[in-house]
Amino acid sequence: MIKRDAEEKLKKLAAGFPAVAVIGPRQSGKTTLVRAVFPDKPYVLLEDPDTRAFAKEDPRSFLAQYERTGAIMDEVQRVPELFSYLQGILDKHNKPGQFILTGSENFLLMESISQSLAGRIGIIRLLPLSMRELSREGIAIKPYEEYLYRGFFPRLYSSTTIEPADFYSSYIQTYLERDLHQLKQVQNLSAFQTFMKCAPLGTVRS
Repeated sequence: MIKRDAEEKLKKLAAGFPAVAVIGPRQSGKTTLVRAVFPDKPYVLLEDPDTRAFAKEDPRSFLAQYERTGAIMDEVQRVPELFSYLQGILDKHNKPGQFILTGSENFLLMESISQSLAGRIGIIRLLPLSMRELSREGIAIKPYEEYLYRGFFPRLYSSTTIEPADFYSSYIQTYLERDLHQLKQVQNLSAFQTFMKCAPLGTVRS
C-alpha cells in the first residue's frame, strides 16, 4: 500500500468527531486507506445487494449490529436512509471515531450529511495519488508525458498488467452508470460521456 498524506488527518478527525466521512472519486483509494487505519473495525460494503437491502428495509436494526463496536460503512451514499438513524446513535454515545463512512463524492451524499450529521462528522476528501506520494514510495516515471498518459489512480501503480486506456474506459462507464444515473440533472448520459473525454482523469497534483 502506498502511504497516503491523508492518513494523519484521518486519524486526527477520528479522534475528535464521532464519525468521519472519507469522500472522493471512485478508485481513489478510500477503502484501502480506512481499512488500513482502522483494521479492527467491522467492515460493511453497502454495494453488496443483500447488505444494501437489509440496510434500506430496516435501517434501525441494521445499525444496531454496530452500535457498540462502530464500523466502516463503505459506499454509504447507496443507502441515504441510514443517516437519520445514525444521527441518533452518534448523539447517544458521542464516542470519537465510532463510524467511518466512505462514499463517492456526489451531491446526494453531501446533502444527506448536511441534513443529518452536521456538527457530528469530520469530512476529508481523498483524491488520487499525488506526485509527492509516488516519490516517497520511490516510484518515478520518466519522461513526464507518461504521468499524463497514466494518470494518478492507485490501481494503475499497484498493478503492472492494467493498461491505462482499459482502466479509464471501464472507469468512465462505471461512473456514468452508477453515479450520474442517480442525478436527475444529467439527462443525456451520451453527451456527458463525450464531455468527460475532453478532460483528463486523475488530475496531476504536486
